Amino acid sequence: MQSFNILSLKTSEKLALTMAAFAAIAGFWILRNYDPNTPDNLFPPCIFKAITGYHCIGCGLTRALHALAHGDIAGAFAMNPLAMLLLPLIPLMLLDGRGATPAPLKPFMSVVMTPKLWLVLLPVYWVARNLPWVPFTWLAPG
Repeated sequence: MQSFNILSLKTSEKLALTMAAFAAIAGFWILRNYDPNTPDNLFPPCIFKAITGYHCIGCGLTRALHALAHGDIAGAFAMNPLAMLLLPLIPLMLLDGRGATPAPLKPFMSVVMTPKLWLVLLPVYWVARNLPWVPFTWLAPG
């Protein structure tokens, strides 16, 4: 495993990492202080849902992140279960992209980083969360 050393990053990578950290802090602050569940909130509505009436893959994500910012894990899962399951993968995927995957995670990450997984998982989730029967209705934002 290649070790991850922040000092070995290029200046542009350090800048990107710093900007991402500031964006995450600002995003957390906004989600902590503004409620996307209120009628006149500052968050844009889902354009796909407004046009079609169906939930997209990301529907409920802002409300899920708002719930997470308030420590409401169950509420976050109720809004977008797939996103909440995938959220912990983001840092692992970033590390894997830099070649810094821990050895025990290599088999798992080789599956996660395969485009075929996403080309099947995301459309199936998209369709499933719009089906009008239990248990599929549990996938729709609450």
